[in-house]
Amino acid sequence: MRYKLTVEYNGKDYHGWQVQKNAITVQEVLESALCKIGIKTTTVASGRTDSGVHAAGQVVHFDSDVKIPCDRLPLAINAYLPLDVAVVKCEIVSGDFNARFSAKKKTYCYRFYVSRLRHPLLEINHYQVTKSLDLAEMRAAANEIEGKHDFKCFEAVGSKVVDTVRTVYEIRFETKDLIGGREIEIYVTGNGFLYNMVRIIAGTLLYVGQGKLTAKDVRAIIEKGDRAMAGKTLPAKGLTLERVEYD
Repeated sequence: MRYKLTVEYNGKDYHGWQVQKNAITVQEVLESALCKIGIKTTTVASGRTDSGVHAAGQVVHFDSDVKIPCDRLPLAINAYLPLDVAVVKCEIVSGDFNARFSAKKKTYCYRFYVSRLRHPLLEINHYQVTKSLDLAEMRAAANEIEGKHDFKCFEAVGSKVVDTVRTVYEIRFETKDLIGGREIEIYVTGNGFLYNMVRIIAGTLLYVGQGKLTAKDVRAIIEKGDRAMAGKTLPAKGLTLERVEYD
């Protein structure tokens, strides 16, 4: 029987999703917890979140003939997980479902807070900006990024991916007031992402908001495919995998 899990985690203390020899990862602690309830298996995730990146809706599948009812599995697994990782949903799916290859869309969110003063509770999953940003110009730049493009300009060095064409369906901004400032959330939905792509998009939009780049500059960056022209790769802590869609 094939199971589909939705997993939430704070990635601060993990070296990403995938099992590594000399570092603790989310996959390692999840598979260890599964083993402790009698499920010795290898899990497959929708994608490999990088070191320090969080997830609100990572999707994982595995096969098992375990007798524990599906609605009880999250409680059973969570009993053996650290407090910064939890299974929040469990479903039985068809045998041809694949958490990685069946995925149609993924949505990531990069979070900023704009304040001259540090906010410790936001430091967990936000990147601090001390001066106000031009949101109108950032939205205009986001419009240039939406669509099907060769996004090699938003790919970090070291990737071995050959095809760098992806489709960004939507970039959406949400804001709310903060004591002494504002929170800004940038949701990016696409059919797939290159290595560090969302963090570089967020860094480029930050530069636009700071007046270092314009929306027209962003269009030129994509057309030329020049990583050096784009913004910096922002820290992992501001990035969260929000959801994965399959229909």
